[in-house]
Amino acid sequence: QVPLVESGGGLVQAGGSLRLSCVGSARTFSNYAMGWFRQAPGKEREFVSSISWKGVNTRYADSVKGRFTISRDNTKNVLYLQMNSLKLEDTAVYICAATARTIVTTDLDDYNNWGQGTQVTVSS
Repeated sequence: QVPLVESGGGLVQAGGSLRLSCVGSARTFSNYAMGWFRQAPGKEREFVSSISWKGVNTRYADSVKGRFTISRDNTKNVLYLQMNSLKLEDTAVYICAATARTIVTTDLDDYNNWGQGTQVTVSS
Protein backbone atom coordinates (compact mmCIF):
# COMPACT_ATOMS: atom_id res chain seq x y z
CA GLN A 1 0.00 0.00 0.00
CA VAL A 2 1.12 3.53 -0.75
CA PRO A 3 0.17 6.68 1.17
CA LEU A 4 -2.84 8.82 0.34
CA VAL A 5 -2.66 12.42 1.51
CA GLU A 6 -5.68 14.68 1.74
CA SER A 7 -5.72 18.45 1.78
CA GLY A 8 -8.14 21.33 1.34
CA GLY A 9 -10.10 21.08 4.55
CA GLY A 10 -10.81 24.05 6.73
CA LEU A 11 -13.43 26.28 8.27
CA VAL A 12 -16.22 27.54 6.05
CA GLN A 13 -19.57 29.18 6.60
CA ALA A 14 -22.77 27.38 5.75
CA GLY A 15 -23.54 27.80 2.08
CA GLY A 16 -19.89 28.08 1.18
CA SER A 17 -17.61 25.78 -0.78
CA LEU A 18 -14.43 23.79 -0.38
CA ARG A 19 -12.44 21.55 -2.67
CA LEU A 20 -10.64 18.61 -1.18
CA SER A 21 -7.70 16.90 -2.83
CA CYS A 22 -6.19 13.48 -2.33
CA VAL A 23 -2.77 12.75 -3.73
CA GLY A 24 -1.59 9.21 -4.26
CA SER A 25 0.66 7.37 -6.67
CA ALA A 26 0.27 5.70 -10.03
CA ARG A 27 0.38 2.36 -8.27
CA THR A 28 -2.58 3.34 -6.11
CA PHE A 29 -4.62 5.10 -8.77
CA SER A 30 -4.12 3.02 -11.90
CA ASN A 31 -7.05 0.69 -12.62
CA TYR A 32 -8.63 1.28 -9.23
CA ALA A 33 -11.79 2.98 -8.08
CA MET A 34 -11.51 5.68 -5.42
CA GLY A 35 -13.82 7.04 -2.78
CA TRP A 36 -14.42 9.75 -0.24
CA PHE A 37 -15.73 8.99 3.23
CA ARG A 38 -16.36 11.10 6.28
CA GLN A 39 -16.60 10.63 10.00
CA ALA A 40 -18.12 13.04 12.48
CA PRO A 41 -17.64 12.83 16.26
CA GLY A 42 -19.75 10.08 17.74
CA LYS A 43 -20.77 8.75 14.36
CA GLU A 44 -19.77 5.87 12.14
CA ARG A 45 -17.61 6.45 9.13
CA GLU A 46 -19.91 6.91 6.18
CA PHE A 47 -19.71 6.81 2.44
CA VAL A 48 -19.75 10.13 0.62
CA SER A 49 -18.83 9.48 -2.99
CA SER A 50 -16.91 7.13 -5.26
CA ILE A 51 -15.57 7.14 -8.79
CA SER A 52 -14.44 4.49 -11.24
CA TRP A 53 -10.82 4.38 -12.30
CA LYS A 54 -11.51 6.08 -15.62
CA GLY A 55 -13.81 8.61 -14.00
CA VAL A 56 -16.83 7.69 -16.08
CA ASN A 57 -19.01 6.29 -13.31
CA THR A 58 -19.72 8.02 -10.03
CA ARG A 59 -21.89 7.48 -6.99
CA TYR A 60 -23.01 9.78 -4.22
CA ALA A 61 -24.62 9.47 -0.85
CA ASP A 62 -28.14 10.86 -0.82
CA SER A 63 -27.10 13.48 1.69
CA VAL A 64 -24.65 15.11 -0.73
CA LYS A 65 -26.27 14.59 -4.12
CA GLY A 66 -26.51 17.80 -6.06
CA ARG A 67 -24.00 19.52 -3.80
CA PHE A 68 -20.77 17.50 -4.05
CA THR A 69 -18.86 16.46 -7.15
CA ILE A 70 -16.15 13.83 -7.26
CA SER A 71 -13.50 13.80 -9.96
CA ARG A 72 -10.01 12.52 -10.60
CA ASP A 73 -6.97 13.23 -12.70
CA ASN A 74 -5.11 10.00 -13.24
CA THR A 75 -2.26 11.73 -15.03
CA LYS A 76 -1.49 13.52 -11.77
CA ASN A 77 -2.75 10.83 -9.39
CA VAL A 78 -5.14 13.24 -7.71
CA LEU A 79 -8.68 12.69 -6.47
CA TYR A 80 -10.95 15.67 -5.85
CA LEU A 81 -14.14 16.39 -3.99
CA GLN A 82 -15.80 19.69 -4.78
CA MET A 83 -18.20 20.57 -1.99
CA ASN A 84 -20.77 23.30 -2.56
CA SER A 85 -23.69 24.58 -0.51
CA LEU A 86 -22.10 23.22 2.63
CA LYS A 87 -24.31 22.53 5.62
CA LEU A 88 -23.56 22.31 9.32
CA GLU A 89 -24.08 18.56 9.18
CA ASP A 90 -21.25 18.25 6.65
CA THR A 91 -18.78 18.89 9.45
CA ALA A 92 -16.51 15.86 9.67
CA VAL A 93 -13.11 14.45 8.94
CA TYR A 94 -13.01 13.60 5.26
CA ILE A 95 -10.93 10.63 4.20
CA CYS A 96 -10.01 9.41 0.75
CA ALA A 97 -9.51 5.76 -0.01
CA ALA A 98 -8.56 3.41 -2.81
CA THR A 99 -9.89 -0.01 -3.67
CA ALA A 100 -8.42 -2.80 -5.75
CA ARG A 101 -11.80 -3.14 -7.44
CA THR A 102 -12.21 -1.52 -10.81
CA ILE A 103 -15.85 -0.60 -10.32
CA VAL A 104 -17.42 2.07 -8.16
CA THR A 105 -18.30 0.79 -4.74
CA THR A 106 -19.89 2.24 -1.61
CA ASP A 107 -18.79 -0.51 0.76
CA LEU A 108 -16.13 0.58 3.24
CA ASP A 109 -14.80 -2.96 3.39
CA ASP A 110 -13.90 -2.83 -0.29
CA TYR A 111 -11.31 -0.14 0.34
CA ASN A 112 -7.87 -1.24 1.42
CA ASN A 113 -5.86 1.97 1.32
CA TRP A 114 -6.91 4.93 3.46
CA GLY A 115 -5.62 8.43 3.96
CA GLN A 116 -5.29 10.25 7.26
CA GLY A 117 -8.16 12.63 6.63
CA THR A 118 -8.70 16.37 6.52
CA GLN A 119 -11.02 18.30 8.81
CA VAL A 120 -13.97 20.18 7.37
CA THR A 121 -15.85 22.44 9.75
CA VAL A 122 -18.98 24.28 8.67
CA SER A 123 -20.22 27.16 10.78
CA SER A 124 -23.40 29.21 10.75
